[in-house]
Amino acid sequence: MLLYGIYHHESDHSLKISTKGRYALRMLLDLAEHKDDGFISLQEIADRQNISKQYLEQIVSLLNTSNLLRTNRGKRGGYMLAKAPADCTVGQVLRITEGSLAPVACLEDDINQCSRTEFCKTLPMWIGLEKVIANYLESVTLQDMLDSYSELGAPNYVI
Repeated sequence: MLLYGIYHHESDHSLKISTKGRYALRMLLDLAEHKDDGFISLQEIADRQNISKQYLEQIVSLLNTSNLLRTNRGKRGGYMLAKAPADCTVGQVLRITEGSLAPVACLEDDINQCSRTEFCKTLPMWIGLEKVIANYLESVTLQDMLDSYSELGAPNYVI
């Protein structure tokens, strides 16, 4: 089962990954793929990934608070992963860029605010779905994505 293209959009509470989340993954995968090259400039990543440097700057500002990136300023400045690709999960990245990955609005808060919580017959199913999504996204690392791509020449993230 492929959980690709999961997206959470605040206005309709549907689950979908935003452009920011997708591009953050692409940026971090690029850094993982070039981890032996030292610090990588945003321009290099932008050129390889066909993403605007300005958009990557927005993503970096989100990721800088997460301990996922190391930064070096100056002539040889740029970014590198702060940890091994095997220690960086898709779940970590998407929680930073997307906030909640809850499949329904009532699961977005720590305490369910819905007035139907006590007698909602669908709530256990939504809670189960949320666990499946979280467990899956926490089980896939940047290294897994690189390995899967290089082994098959194409992505294959199967549960």
